[in-house]
Amino acid sequence: MNCRINKISKKLQKKLDKERYEHTLGVMYTAAALAMCHNANVEQAILAGLLHDCAKCIPNDKKIKLCRKYKLELSDVELQNPSLLHAKLGAYIARKKYHVEDCEVLCAIKSHTTGKPAMTLLEKIIYIADYIEPGRPDLPNMAEVRQLAFKNIDECLYRMLNDSLIYLKSKKLPVDKMTEKTYDYYKTTLKNG
Repeated sequence: MNCRINKISKKLQKKLDKERYEHTLGVMYTAAALAMCHNANVEQAILAGLLHDCAKCIPNDKKIKLCRKYKLELSDVELQNPSLLHAKLGAYIARKKYHVEDCEVLCAIKSHTTGKPAMTLLEKIIYIADYIEPGRPDLPNMAEVRQLAFKNIDECLYRMLNDSLIYLKSKKLPVDKMTEKTYDYYKTTLKNG
């Protein structure tokens, strides 16, 4: 695994800008720590964390063209905000260019921006690690969210989704329907749990 991670890391360093590469390493390490804390597969967390933003530095117009070329579905919100496409395009690139066959890893990459209802533990870990990695600028409630990530992963996920929706609506930014569905799912699940 270490040899594979090193090879992928070297390839990614050439594809990502310096800040994005540093963020990627932060997500990878944070995902590994969360996986250890929550008894998840650490190797899967490392691989998904490393590749989660593999399509991030592709220009937005090219992201749209590539999604069309590879027949990846495009929503109206994604067309308005093409930066969201890096998740689904990243999963495709991870499979085709980095030879990742693990469906759990690919799904974690694909859902790391919007989330989805009934996320697997690995999907939750990558979604959360992307938000809380140490290099991230402090967002509202960051200290509390970071602590919650290691105590109660579902509560943490719900808190992040809530904070994200409040932020997007306050800025009058488009909200992806999947993010709203994910929020509703975890709101209901936590109330009934």
